[in-house]
Order: sequence, then C-alpha cells, then structure tokens
Amino acid sequence: MTNVDENKPEFPAGKGFRNRLILLLLLMGAILVGYTLLSDILTLQALAGQESRLRDFQRSYSLLAYALAFLVYVAVTGLSLPGATVLSLAYGWFFGLVRAVILVSFASTAGATVAFLLSRYLFREAVQKRFGERLTRFNDALRRDGPYFLFTLRLIPAVPFFVINAVMGLTPLRAPTFWWVSQLGMLPGTIVYVYAGSSVPSLQTLANDGIGAVFSAGQLTRILIAFALLGSFPLLVRWMLRVFGRAAASQEAESSRRPGINS
Repeated sequence: MTNVDENKPEFPAGKGFRNRLILLLLLMGAILVGYTLLSDILTLQALAGQESRLRDFQRSYSLLAYALAFLVYVAVTGLSLPGATVLSLAYGWFFGLVRAVILVSFASTAGATVAFLLSRYLFREAVQKRFGERLTRFNDALRRDGPYFLFTLRLIPAVPFFVINAVMGLTPLRAPTFWWVSQLGMLPGTIVYVYAGSSVPSLQTLANDGIGAVFSAGQLTRILIAFALLGSFPLLVRWMLRVFGRAAASQEAESSRRPGINS
C-alpha cells in the first residue's frame, strides 16, 4: 500500500470550476468573519476574564463543554484562524493535562486534515496542470519520503501550521497518511503547550506571563531544538539506509563482474 494518491483528488473531480469558486468564496467569507469575531475573543486576557463562567459551564454541561471545545479547535485550525496556541494553553488549564492532550491532539489533526483536503480540492488540479512538469521530481520525492518529510516539518516550530497543511494538499501524499503522520508529529508540541496550561493556577497567570510562566526561555529553546532533532531523525535514517543500500548494490555488482572461482 503506497503513501500517495496517484493524482486522484480527495473530492469528486467533476464538480467543475464554478463549485470550486463558490466554495473558495464561502471559505474566504468564513475566514474573514472568524478573524473579525475571534481576534478579541481568543486571547488569554479575554478568556482570563471569563474564568469563573467557564468553570461553571463545565460543571453544569460537562459533555457539551468537550464537544464545543473540540468543534471550536477544529474550526480554528481547519480555517487557519488565529488562536490555536491560546486554545491549547486554555484547554490545558480547563480540562487538565491528560484529557486536554487527547482532545487537542485529535482536534488539531482533524482541523489540519480539513485544511489539507480543502487545499487539495481547490488548488491541486490547477497547480499540477500549470507546473506539472516542473513538479515531477518533487512529486517523485514525495512518493518516496513524504511521511518522513511531513513528520520533520511538524516538529519544526519555525514552519507555520497552516502552511504545512496547504502545501501538503498540493502533493500526492494520501489523506490517511497525512492524518496519522500529523497525529504523531504534532503530539510532542501539543503536550508541551497543554502541560504549560495545566501547570498554572489561573488563566490570568498565562495572560500575564505566557508560556514563560512554566518554562524559562532557555528551557523552551532546548525543547524546540529537541523537536527539530527528533523530526530530522527519520529523514537521517532514511538517507543512511539509501546510501548504504546503494553502496551494497555497487559492491555486489562489482563482485559479479569479477571472475568466479570454480569449486
């Protein structure tokens, strides 16, 4: 079973340009509304002002609180809206470490996959038609090393979350592969941010000090470096196996050209 979809879109291809345009306009409208509404709501300062109400709501409607939290996170990440980091910290404080890690991990991956599929449906066909020949080598590389490359990107904080989702949607990487690699690759970062949120006594502490309320600048730097090294390790192993494989094949070919010894 391969990790790529041989140029087959994840959505039906026959809907036509008009449907894509309508969907794109609807998404742009939703993103604009989301930015307008959430820019003042999804901040630590705003949430800190609602601490007691949030706790009361959780006690009264526990299951509903989880469902709404999940849907909000999927919507924010799926539409590439600002606030995912704030939500990770707030959920850690609100739900506790273990429950929040599970919720954020699956919600962030679901949102990333939504963004991935939207990018694929809206733009991949046009990009492949326009740059198909130039992308041949890139697509071939993705067929070989796509999961390793994606895993590395997920662990490098300098690469924006929404950029990875959008760019990967234009590649031959299969959606199930994107989902499980993202699930694994984003888990360490999820744990760090949720742990930070769960370790403070109040959201106001996070609003005042940010993630520095839990981690010093030096500790955070070491964590980020560790993520980058962890993400690079699979690609390094893949490269070493390929180098040693070529060396072994070359050695075997050389041996086969030498005169044999008849026993």
